[in-house]
Amino acid sequence: MAMASLLYCYLIAAKIPKGLLRLLSLIPVITLLSIIPFNLHSFHIGVPTWCYLAWLANFKLLLFAFEQGPLSSPSSLSPWGFLAFLLTAAFPFKIKQNLSKTNSKALPNSISEASNKAVLLALVLHCYSYKQYFHQQVLLTFYFLYSYFSIQLLLAVGAIPGQLILGLELEPQFNAPLLSTSLQDFWGHRWNLRVSDLLRAAVYDPVRHVSTRMIGPRWASLPAVFVTFFISGLVHELLYHYITRASPTWEVTLFFVLQGMWVDMEIVLKKKMVATNRFRLHRAVSGPLALAYIAVTAAWLSYTQILRHGIDEKITREFNLFVDFLEGTHSILRRNLVLH
Repeated sequence: MAMASLLYCYLIAAKIPKGLLRLLSLIPVITLLSIIPFNLHSFHIGVPTWCYLAWLANFKLLLFAFEQGPLSSPSSLSPWGFLAFLLTAAFPFKIKQNLSKTNSKALPNSISEASNKAVLLALVLHCYSYKQYFHQQVLLTFYFLYSYFSIQLLLAVGAIPGQLILGLELEPQFNAPLLSTSLQDFWGHRWNLRVSDLLRAAVYDPVRHVSTRMIGPRWASLPAVFVTFFISGLVHELLYHYITRASPTWEVTLFFVLQGMWVDMEIVLKKKMVATNRFRLHRAVSGPLALAYIAVTAAWLSYTQILRHGIDEKITREFNLFVDFLEGTHSILRRNLVLH
C-alpha cells in the first residue's frame, strides 16, 4: 500500500504544478502513511515503520509539494527512476550531490557499524532484564543508552538500501554527537542529521525568511529555532502516542520546547560575547554541560514516561522472544544436520 502510494506520487503528483495543487494531491498519501503504522503493535517493527513513513516520508512529501527536498532533486529522479524515488522517500539516507559511486569499503563499513550498534543494543537490553537489581536512576541510564544506540542503529540500517541497491555514496547520519561543544552544535550539526535536514528545510528556513522581514536578519534565527523545536516536539509527541497508545501528556513537547529556549539563549549569548569580546566557555566545559542538560531533561520528561507505561518491559519481552526464536531455529537446524 505504501509502495502504491509512492508510485502515485512519482507518476501523477509529480506532474501537477508545484504549490497548493500538488499539496492537495498529496494529502491522501500523507494521511495513509500516517495511519499504516498504527496497525503494527510490535515495538521493534512498528516504531521504525512509523519513523520512516509517518515522519520522514511525510516531511519529504510536504517539501516535494513545493519542489523542494530530496524527492525533488535530480538524483532522486534519474537515472534510477522510481526505485530511487521510493528508497529516498521510505528510508532515512541522503545521496551526496556529486553522485559519486560508493567505494568498495563503504557498504561493508555500514553493515559493520550497524552490527556493532546491534551488539551494544543487545548488551543494554540483556542488562535491563535484571532491572529488579538496579536503582531507578540506573534504569534511566540504561534507557538513555538504549535510545542512543537504537536511533543510530535505526538510521544505519535505513541507509544500507541506498548503498546496496543504488550503489551511491551517502551523507553520514551522525557526526560524533558526544563531541558536541554546545546545544546548538549537538542539535544542528551532530545529532540525527537527516531529521535536522528535513526540519531545517520544512520549518526553520521558511520561518526565518518571514522573521527576517519582520524583525531583521540579526535575530531572525531565534523564532525560527524555537518554532523548529516546537514542531519537532509535536512530532515526537505523536511518536510517543503511537508507542504508548495513551493520551498525550505533552512532556515530550515540553522537552523540545526547553531545548529550543536554551539554544536561543546560546545564540543570544554568543552574539553578545562576540560583540563585546567577552570570555567564552572552553569547549571542554560547554560540551559536557550541554550533554548533561540533554540527559537530565530527557530523563525527566521522556524516559520516565516510557517507564510509566511499561514500554521498557515490552521492549525487553520482545527482545527475549526474538532471542528464543533464534535459539529454537538454531537447534532445529543443528538437529536436521545431525540427522542428515
